[in-house]
Amino acid sequence: MLKTRVIPCLQLIGEGLVKTIKFKNPSYIGDPINTVRIFNELEVDELCFLDIRASQENRQPPFEMLQQIANECFMPLSYGGGLKDFEAAKRIMSIGFEKLVINTQAWRQTDLITKLSGHFGAQAVVGSIDVKKNFLGKYQVYINDGVDKIDMDVVTWAKKLESAGAGEILLTSMDKDGTWSGFDVDLTKKVADAVTVPVIANGGAGSLAHISEVVKKGNASAVCLGSMVVYQQKGMGVLVNFPDKIKLASALA
Repeated sequence: MLKTRVIPCLQLIGEGLVKTIKFKNPSYIGDPINTVRIFNELEVDELCFLDIRASQENRQPPFEMLQQIANECFMPLSYGGGLKDFEAAKRIMSIGFEKLVINTQAWRQTDLITKLSGHFGAQAVVGSIDVKKNFLGKYQVYINDGVDKIDMDVVTWAKKLESAGAGEILLTSMDKDGTWSGFDVDLTKKVADAVTVPVIANGGAGSLAHISEVVKKGNASAVCLGSMVVYQQKGMGVLVNFPDKIKLASALA
């Protein structure tokens, strides 16, 4: 197992696996169940599934498919998308997922974070923050799959999520998502230095050097990979994969 967690972060729209670029133009990747089977063979340590349109489309998580994923998967699982209340979250955990990723509802009802943390433990609750720069270069936080901007600074919001009971922060750069251009290291460091809980950097990974940089310079405790684990290379076809673990360990050493 790697010292630094490197987590495939897989985007869903309902029951299909997709990949976006800057939160737009989702491209179909394939069947989530087959993808899980490949990651089982690759002995990945952890998987994250995010239904990116569930909140925007005001629908429940795809429970039946998530049950199939949990039945098939050998590694710890986290899920986010459409978790509007305690009962939906409880159902996800009863299916066999270990962590709940809360984004939109964390803003709409912050006490949900506290309730979930109190019941399942802080280690099971991940506060998710989506961030985009405005034309002046200022970081702004968005919810509802990048549609609605909230009136709070990213560092302030991260601290509030931590205080509410989130045991981790999933920090996604909307500008970097799907670009293969590297993580937003400055954003990651800004948030990681402000909170005591682990920060998971997400958005932009394109190489082992990018992973190393965001951990060593951005102080990320873990990283999520999207395009890197579902495509052969930038601009090439679908190929579910994972970086060579020896090379990955060397890059993170």
